[in-house]
Amino acid sequence: MTSTAAGPAYRAPRRLGGGGPRPDNSRQIATRERGRTLRATVFLAPALAVIIAFVLVPAIFALRLSFTDASGFGEASWIGLDNYVSVFSDPATVRAIVNTILYAAMYGPLVIAVGLGAALLLNRKDVPLRSFFRTIIFLPFVISMAVASLAWAFLLDPNLGLIPYWLGGLGIRMGDVFASTTWALPAVTAVAIWKSFGYFMVIFLAGLQGIPRYLYEAAILDGAGAWRQFRAVTLPGLRSTMTFVIVFAIIGAFQAFDQIYIMTQGGPDRATETIVYRIYTDGFRDFRMGFASALSYVLLAITLLLGLIQLRVGTKRERDLE
Repeated sequence: MTSTAAGPAYRAPRRLGGGGPRPDNSRQIATRERGRTLRATVFLAPALAVIIAFVLVPAIFALRLSFTDASGFGEASWIGLDNYVSVFSDPATVRAIVNTILYAAMYGPLVIAVGLGAALLLNRKDVPLRSFFRTIIFLPFVISMAVASLAWAFLLDPNLGLIPYWLGGLGIRMGDVFASTTWALPAVTAVAIWKSFGYFMVIFLAGLQGIPRYLYEAAILDGAGAWRQFRAVTLPGLRSTMTFVIVFAIIGAFQAFDQIYIMTQGGPDRATETIVYRIYTDGFRDFRMGFASALSYVLLAITLLLGLIQLRVGTKRERDLE
């Protein structure tokens, strides 16, 4: 190395690896990816096996049954689309579909409104014992619908129930709501709302806590009152949460069965028969397994269609806000 009076001459550093081309490590990356895929498959295999055995295979078997006159006994004959035609031509089944739509029309908006109202109230920091009330409201969701239905059937019993007894002390005669074609369906809907709104309250609470506080502070500085803050800040901030809640409320409404079976048995005069209850009676009481399978796929199509419509509407609204 030569040097000058100003110091040693500059020498460029040598390239690491001898200056040759960098080694191709694509093979190592591919090996690691295969290892990750294998480990993921091993962990997912038990769950996938259960889903295939108890969901996918029965669904395929039920689809095949829907094109036959199967009764659960003996040989089944292929009848094509006759069962699906009967679904929409049988007056009792059509009434069950109408009852289910009415049930969903009552259950969905009310359970969402009550859940959102409870969430707005219990999201306030000035409410005492917030954690206690959140727990109390959520507890009914943990109880099975069968237990809740039995409890409410006893509470509303016109002879032994506490609620008719208390109302009688106030001079109000309640009567047997489950024997009334007018009040039976609203009564079972109210039980479902009481049991489920705590779950939706928790979902709304999570959504409310995800809305930045500075948006409310800016709205207050602009002179917005409580109602305007709700319309301009809270509802837009809950769009994704609202889409999730509406879809799950629709699915829950169209699967109503437990409270119907325990409290009314579909009566009086078929006033509370729903699609799922008809599937049960046609398949396991009247042994029309083919017809019940067809009705179950009609229910699947209705639920899927409503869910996709709501998801599309919710996604479109979110895009409009961006």
